[in-house]
Amino acid sequence: MQSGMMDGYGSGMMGYGILWLLFWILVIIGLVLLIRYLWQGGGARREEESALEILKKKYARGEISKEEFEEKKKDLL
Repeated sequence: MQSGMMDGYGSGMMGYGILWLLFWILVIIGLVLLIRYLWQGGGARREEESALEILKKKYARGEISKEEFEEKKKDLL
């Protein structure tokens, strides 16, 4: 009779133990993913454009003249 009570109580506690275990596993996975995301630059993995590439794009769009382009290019190189 006493073992019957313990079985019911024990299985209930075991259910909570499994839930806590799953909770902590999810917390650890979440922390690992967060650290990995931050380590990789927060999702901003796009490489910075060089000053020369920006200058070339401005020239291609007609924002600067050829003379300005050549002058600024000499300054950069």
